[in-house]
Amino acid sequence: MADTYDFPQDLRTAQRDVQQVRAELQTLLASLPWSVEPHDGWTDPADRWHPTQRPATPGWTEEQKEAVAALRARELELVTTIADHPWWKSLTSEARVAARMALKRAQASGADPQDPEAA
Repeated sequence: MADTYDFPQDLRTAQRDVQQVRAELQTLLASLPWSVEPHDGWTDPADRWHPTQRPATPGWTEEQKEAVAALRARELELVTTIADHPWWKSLTSEARVAARMALKRAQASGADPQDPEAA
């Protein structure tokens, strides 16, 4: 039987929010040009061991750079909140690892981390 943990609401909320921010960042990055700065692109010769090519790109706009920076700053703020949360001190070192993984798994699955049937 898996251990259950009584995670504080603010810790659960921060974990949910960090996962949302990471999903937003991943979606944004996937929609942006491959290079932050303008680049002419390239095509490697076909006889190279691993031919690659990239098309020319105008780079990112200032708005795109600011959006990525804002999401990364928010992610850093949230992961710091999670890692530094005082609740972790109520557990032994070994239990912290298991509890942290339980929080991540429960939030990723959308389950309530306090529900023993969710594990």
